[in-house]
Amino acid sequence: MSAVVEQPSPRPTDPVTARSSFGSLLRSELHRFRSRRFIQVVLMLAVVGWIVVTGIALTQYGNPGADEIARAEQQIDADVAMSEQYREQCLAETGEAGTGGPPPGTSAEEFCGPEQTREDYELAWYLDTAPFDFASSGFDGALTFAGIGAVVAALVGATWIGAEWSSRSLVALLFWVPRRMQVIAAKAVVLVAAAALIGVVAQAGWLAMSGILRAFVGLDADLPDGFWSDLLQTQARGVLLTVIAALLAFGLTNLVRNTGAALGIAFVYLVIGENLVRAIRPLWQQWLLSSNALGLVQQGGYTITTYGDQPDASGMVETTEYYLGHLQAGVFLAAVTVVVVAVGTVLFAKRDLH
Repeated sequence: MSAVVEQPSPRPTDPVTARSSFGSLLRSELHRFRSRRFIQVVLMLAVVGWIVVTGIALTQYGNPGADEIARAEQQIDADVAMSEQYREQCLAETGEAGTGGPPPGTSAEEFCGPEQTREDYELAWYLDTAPFDFASSGFDGALTFAGIGAVVAALVGATWIGAEWSSRSLVALLFWVPRRMQVIAAKAVVLVAAAALIGVVAQAGWLAMSGILRAFVGLDADLPDGFWSDLLQTQARGVLLTVIAALLAFGLTNLVRNTGAALGIAFVYLVIGENLVRAIRPLWQQWLLSSNALGLVQQGGYTITTYGDQPDASGMVETTEYYLGHLQAGVFLAAVTVVVVAVGTVLFAKRDLH
């Protein structure tokens, strides 16, 4: 009887490579995002700016008495009646024989202008220190805070990937997760979530500011029907613009591998390039990023009006209008963002990182 001694199987000599899951990569990127000092400074400055602007705004509005408001309302009614009187007189004179009538192709109603109503006049025009009117300022404020949120998100998106390139920490990260597309996807997911949060906080900041202004120096008046529904839709589009701005800055910075260069390109395009297009090729304004940003967020879309170079025989200057609706503007901005992010991602996947 013999005993067989089994030898243990040899252990592998190659180092074991731990394969991280996408979830662990997301958690790591989220921690890196929260720890980024520049991002913390930008967000803190945004909060300080909100406090300062709110304090300044409180000094720009007043609390007129009931008598002053009543006089302003009477003056508005008088101006509306006078405007309608002039319009009726214009229509009567235009229809009389021998007066020449309106220019060819223009009706009497177009020549004399539309009928003026009370909604065409703002109470603030007739008061020395007007109160804050949320009904008339709500949409402009949402548009302004959407722009502020987009700028903040663009700075965050640019430094989010730009700092990785500057410190070469992106190369070190690939030793842990060598799958490049997964790394970029994780960074983009974290950025989208952060940008959406920035957009929501920005719009909440506008509601908080308007609430403070209404409480202390606001006009005590009922809001129009459907006001909140339209305002919330505008704010939702503002959040979408914030996300698009963050991804666009992220993709551009990943493309040029430098935060300063990406911000410089954006500055030259927005400040110099778009103004040159408006001056030299005004009919191309529909393809500008800022025009489409207005078309996306602004209530009712954005109408681009261009004027002809020379007046016609009647002395009128020909005008051309182009309407940018929410859907068209959103699709255009999304398409530009996808192209920029995709090109940067493809180059990141193929280029040598050393």
